[in-house]
Amino acid sequence: MENVGIALLVAAVLLGIIGFLSGRKTREMKRQIRAETATSAPRAELDVVEPRPQVAEFHVRGEEALVTFDVPLARGEIDEVMSDLLLREAVEVVREKRHSLPIDQVHVVVALAGDPANPRRVGKLELETPGVLPPPVNIPSMLHFSSIGYDPLDSQFEEGAADHVPGVAERSRTEELRPIGDELRLPKAVDVGLRAQGIDPDTMNSGELVRGMLALFGYMVTAADKPGTYFADKGGQRTYLREEPHTGGAYPELDESVMRAFQVDFMSSGAARGMLVTDKYAPFEVYERERRDPRVRYVTRERLQKFVDALSLE
Repeated sequence: MENVGIALLVAAVLLGIIGFLSGRKTREMKRQIRAETATSAPRAELDVVEPRPQVAEFHVRGEEALVTFDVPLARGEIDEVMSDLLLREAVEVVREKRHSLPIDQVHVVVALAGDPANPRRVGKLELETPGVLPPPVNIPSMLHFSSIGYDPLDSQFEEGAADHVPGVAERSRTEELRPIGDELRLPKAVDVGLRAQGIDPDTMNSGELVRGMLALFGYMVTAADKPGTYFADKGGQRTYLREEPHTGGAYPELDESVMRAFQVDFMSSGAARGMLVTDKYAPFEVYERERRDPRVRYVTRERLQKFVDALSLE
């Protein structure tokens, strides 16, 4: 009987080992299948059209083709990067118009921008042969940063991003808030990219800043059903955006009722993530809400610089 018991014990141990190895092999096979599936199935990517400067006017006067852009300019001298960007874009505008307008006598392409009532010449290109444009320049656009690995929107939802507690007592909460452009350090590429979209960093609000930056990173930003709400789509992922402006004389801190309404709208939007953007300061409750629901983020006044710094394009 003793030998039988030992034999049964050995058999049980062997069966256990076989079962463990078999289970481990099965788990390894499943992991391999998942890895191969993830590798072989490309992630859906939206065919996003990069932003282009808005054309305000186009005229052919004598030997000049004049292209005026709805682009606010910084005070002082014309920025060389902006001049180069708008001049190249002006050539492309003329290229598109040549099928409907005669340009045989055009010898100079001129780009203008700034004050609509008195636009400034930001650059000109003299053609070697009248009416013959140079070939398109295939170089990375200053208005498309989607190839950069560090995405400012994705970075807001990374693990640990919500650990930044709003500085409730870091500064006085005055009733009058200055334009956010006065408080932010914008990399040159961001400044140019925003202006080229018609967004003036000197007068913009937080919503314009965030939407403009998302467009630079290849997000398709479209209006949602309510005023001040948007969807930002990229790579098959949708983010719900709500903008909460600050008006003069209003309390400069985000109100609890606005946060509750945002949470309800986000839940019913069907989006994977939600972000509220505001010129106002954050109450401490923002931190608690983000801890409870990591799918939402509040980009408040004191967090806007961190959002901008995600680009690191100085």
